Amino acid sequence: MAKLYIVPTPIGNLDDMTFRAIRVLREVDLILAEDTRTSGKLLKHFEIATHMHSHHMHNEHKTIANLIARLQSGETIALISDAGTPAISDPGFLLTRACVDNNIEVDCLPGATAFVPALVNSGLPNDRFVFEGFLPEKKGRQTRFLALAEEVRTMIFYVSPHKLVKTLAEFVQYFGEDRSVSVSRELSKLHEETIRGTTVEVLKHFETKPPKGEIVVVVGGKITIKEKSKD
Repeated sequence: MAKLYIVPTPIGNLDDMTFRAIRVLREVDLILAEDTRTSGKLLKHFEIATHMHSHHMHNEHKTIANLIARLQSGETIALISDAGTPAISDPGFLLTRACVDNNIEVDCLPGATAFVPALVNSGLPNDRFVFEGFLPEKKGRQTRFLALAEEVRTMIFYVSPHKLVKTLAEFVQYFGEDRSVSVSRELSKLHEETIRGTTVEVLKHFETKPPKGEIVVVVGGKITIKEKSKD
């Protein structure tokens, strides 16, 4: 029966791979991988011999029609990314939408994703939050910061290590020096750490200790006058 499986893969620790994810990857007709070299190591570790095709941001527009045709013919396909849950700042949305539009079943397995542990680790309110992913590089960056400066929910960002100091400096500029921030890096890996404090405190920390690895930044929302009065 035709079906697209969205299969999360570990963000670092291979022990986070689920039994169901391994079974699905063994049983499907085809695995779509963001980087077949990276995913090849994962499949080899779990002794998964299913054939892989490359599916990434540079070719996904061109391959969707063929993939939909294969699914409509009755094949089952699994989509994985290099790490975490596909379509969360990774390829996946376009194919998922195409399946929905063509009445092809989509089954997203629960599993690893970086922003959830970072949010929980932060100690910031997590009953309501907004996931921003990667900020715009140039065009629209200032406009986005001005809008987010008024956001009252906790905010989650993905930031590359070489842009972390610059981004924290922008947080100071747009959100203020006393806004709470938490930076989690290398989640689930050997050198995992979370640094918490105000925007200024965390900025000073990483100015003296250049960051490495995958990074998730969690920022507290703007405190309203009503909330301040409760304190």
